[in-house]
Amino acid sequence: MLEANHASIQPEMTSSLSPVQLIRPTRHGDARGWFTEVYNREAFAKLGITCTFVQDNHSLSAPAYTLRGLHYQTPPRGQDKLVRCIRGRIFDVAVDVRKGSPTYGKWVGAELSAENGHQLFIPIGFAHGFVTLEDNCEVTYKCSDTYAPANDGGIRWDDPAIGIDWPMPVGTAPELSGKDKVQPLLADFDSPFPYDGRPLAPLA
Repeated sequence: MLEANHASIQPEMTSSLSPVQLIRPTRHGDARGWFTEVYNREAFAKLGITCTFVQDNHSLSAPAYTLRGLHYQTPPRGQDKLVRCIRGRIFDVAVDVRKGSPTYGKWVGAELSAENGHQLFIPIGFAHGFVTLEDNCEVTYKCSDTYAPANDGGIRWDDPAIGIDWPMPVGTAPELSGKDKVQPLLADFDSPFPYDGRPLAPLA
């Protein structure tokens, strides 16, 4: 466990080399319940996460197996994201779409839930999506830039070239937005994201 200077947040990270990081904030509990810090700039800087967050988003997905993604914003309006689930459970995914990356088109995913309190940091250069695993899931996430419609883009959630193993019952059709039903395939995507020398690593 990485010890931060502030005693209330002690996030663990996947790898100092991996751009996508699974963070597990420490919870301090007693008979009343628990307390946790979900973000502390100094502690996160120790993990190499130095972006400035400027927007917080909050979504409710009423039906189980609502799928949102895969989304990104193009430069110069790219978004780093810090995602957590505050009600229910989701399976959260990041796909490497950095041109020239040796892990281009590869993905990692993790279950985030109100119970486990885990968060996923997804940097610029990765497409992001999640599927809800039960009814009435609420997700919040911090972004390093505000929403820019002209830079909004996406990739098909079920692109066979990516092959995400979404944890849904066999034969289940996810609930999708109209936009996500018609996103392009990765093969048709000319990535504007540069590779920064850090290949994607599995989440611990």
